[in-house]
Amino acid sequence: MVRTAVALADRGGLDSLSMRKLADKLGVVPMALYKHVANKDELLDAMVDIVFEELEFPGGGSWRSAMRARAISMREGLSRHPWAVGLMEVRAPGPANLRHHNATMACLRKDAGLPFRMAVHAYSLMDSYIYGSALQEKTLPIDIPAEAETRLRVIAAEQPSHANEYPYLAEIGVEFAKSGYDYREEFEFGLDAILDAIERRRKLRSASTT
Repeated sequence: MVRTAVALADRGGLDSLSMRKLADKLGVVPMALYKHVANKDELLDAMVDIVFEELEFPGGGSWRSAMRARAISMREGLSRHPWAVGLMEVRAPGPANLRHHNATMACLRKDAGLPFRMAVHAYSLMDSYIYGSALQEKTLPIDIPAEAETRLRVIAAEQPSHANEYPYLAEIGVEFAKSGYDYREEFEFGLDAILDAIERRRKLRSASTT
C-alpha cells in the first residue's frame, strides 16, 4: 500500500495523492486503508521512511567516502521522489529513518573522530546543502541553457539598448549551449568543497590535541 502511494506521489506530487485515489488504485474501498494507517499523516510518515530505506550508506571505507556516497544517494533519492523534498526531517521517524541518522552520526563521531559539536555542525552543513540542492533542482527550469537564452532574448526585446550590458549572462548561454548543464556535476563540486572543509577542520583539531 505504502509503495503504491509513493508511486502515485512520484508521478503527480503530493497534491495528486489522496486516500480515495490510493484506494481506487489498489481496488479497495477507502475505509480499507485505515486498517493499515490511522490517517494520511501516518501514510506520509511511512512514505518518507521508504525513501530513507532506499538510501545507500556503504561501510568499511573512509568516513569521507561514506559521507560522499550518502550525499549522492540522498540527492538521487530526492530526484526520484521530489515530493519528499522538505519532508525528510519533519515527519515522525520510522525504523529506516532512525537507522540512517544513527549511522550518519556514527560515521562522523567514530570513523571521522569528530567531537560531538563538530559532528553536529558537519551533519547540519551537509544536509543543508543536500536538501537545498534538491529543492533547487526541483524548482529550476529543466533546460538551463534554454532558460539562459530566453533571458537574453527578453532583455534584447524589452531593452535593446541594454542588451550588451550583460556579458556574463551571455556567456552562460553560450557556454551551456556547448556543454549543457549537469546537476550532478554541480552537486558533486559543492559536495567535495564541503568535505574538504570538514577534513581541514578535522586535521586542525587532531593537530591541536597532539
